[in-house]
Amino acid sequence: MGKTYERLDGRLRAFIEAQPLFFTATAPLSGDGTVNLSPKGLRGSFVVLDALTLAYLDFAGSNAETIAHLRENGRITLMWCAFQGPPNIVRVHGRGEPVFRDDPRFPELLARFPDIEPSPHGLRAVIVVHAELIRDSCGYAVPYMAYEEDRDLHAKRFAREDDASLSAYFTRKEHIATSLDGLPGLPLPLPPSSV
Repeated sequence: MGKTYERLDGRLRAFIEAQPLFFTATAPLSGDGTVNLSPKGLRGSFVVLDALTLAYLDFAGSNAETIAHLRENGRITLMWCAFQGPPNIVRVHGRGEPVFRDDPRFPELLARFPDIEPSPHGLRAVIVVHAELIRDSCGYAVPYMAYEEDRDLHAKRFAREDDASLSAYFTRKEHIATSLDGLPGLPLPLPPSSV
């Protein structure tokens, strides 16, 4: 039976911080718009800022659907599920905001990710999520799966990019400056990194 929580602390916080993978879900306001669901999981790219605020790093390599939806309406759900240990699923429903590289808050937010390399390759934004509803449920139907290790392909791919080449890469890709539904996505040219 699911339970609602007022804060992310104690056992709940320990659970989500221990998971190597989580999912984000967003959607535009348009009823016929494209719902987006994305896996996230680079080690060190997620933090709990306080009992009601979470953040994760948004990297190159995918479209900008999450950013576009957050810019339009702010709605986001994050989900973690236990693939090992006791069965559990945790969902955080809230309001999210992309904090871009030229935002004065960006360096301070980035400093809250101590386990990420000093200059994360392909970093586009920090997504900050303010929790409005925190719930868990049983994960009885979630299979057991073993985590082996992170893939190193993302860092290898984007290590060769600087601000100018990364901006050019984004400009050439479809659905970065605008979403699948035509909403504003990542601001281009890419704002220079403030760190």
